[in-house]
Amino acid sequence: MSALLDVILPVFLVIGFGYVAARWLGFKDTSVDGVMHFAQGFALPLLLFASIARLDLGQAYDAGLMLSFYIGALSGFGAGFAAARLVFDRPLTDSIAFGFVGLFSNSLLLGLPITERAYGTGALTGNVAIISIHAPVFYAFGITCMELARSRGLGLSALALARQVARAILCQPLVIGILCGFAVNLSGLPLPAIAWSAIDMVIRAALPAALFGLGGVLYRYKPEGDLRAIATLSAISLILHPAITWTLGTQVFHLDTPALRSAVITAAMAPGVNAYVFANLYGVAKRVAASTVLMATGLSIVTTWFWLQILP
Repeated sequence: MSALLDVILPVFLVIGFGYVAARWLGFKDTSVDGVMHFAQGFALPLLLFASIARLDLGQAYDAGLMLSFYIGALSGFGAGFAAARLVFDRPLTDSIAFGFVGLFSNSLLLGLPITERAYGTGALTGNVAIISIHAPVFYAFGITCMELARSRGLGLSALALARQVARAILCQPLVIGILCGFAVNLSGLPLPAIAWSAIDMVIRAALPAALFGLGGVLYRYKPEGDLRAIATLSAISLILHPAITWTLGTQVFHLDTPALRSAVITAAMAPGVNAYVFANLYGVAKRVAASTVLMATGLSIVTTWFWLQILP
């Protein structure tokens, strides 16, 4: 119970503050958009930049860690896609959006703060390693699948498809922050202390601002659509993905304790807002994606407590 009170609830209270502010305290949509634009467009990219620039790359990128998480994530995509096609009889593009919801856990806005509160700042190495390729890999995968589905019969060349995917990925601020962090890390380029001081000031506001803004964004989502589909995708995100990751991490790759914690907690997070953004980008399965983000985020208060209890 102490894990629920000390680790999980403060994170969700900040989200709740944003929700209450948007619903009852006159915090307008434009204000929510402004907070999220600051968080996702500036503060979080700087957080990823600083984390990766300072990361010991040789120690962070453990093959077992990455495979445990990403095999679980791709299994979530497969389960969501199969459920859409075989159970809910959805068209191909909707099924890809369902799969993306099962694929894309909220590694940044929920995984980082919960791991930090549970185990301390020093426990974030594995989280940062996962996050450093999370958005680029998953967006590349999802966009490629969707563009292939949409271009059937249109004769779109492989080069044109590659350009379209690359453009969509490289225009994201989070990806830009990640790439700049790698550039500084690999080049050994020293940044002036005054620059690091300014960066550290901004990134201290990144997670609180993002969590508050996330609460405002969640207020816009309504629990609409097929409740069976929403429940299925929530179970894939909150149970199936972390269960596969935990099994691989303990039984196959024998991860050490910090790596296992990072992998499982990141896998156990609810679908991120990017799952809805992806569905909205293509205009498919938007209500189910939005409703799953809302419902799974609420349910994750309980499921995250469960995973914290079984982790060493």
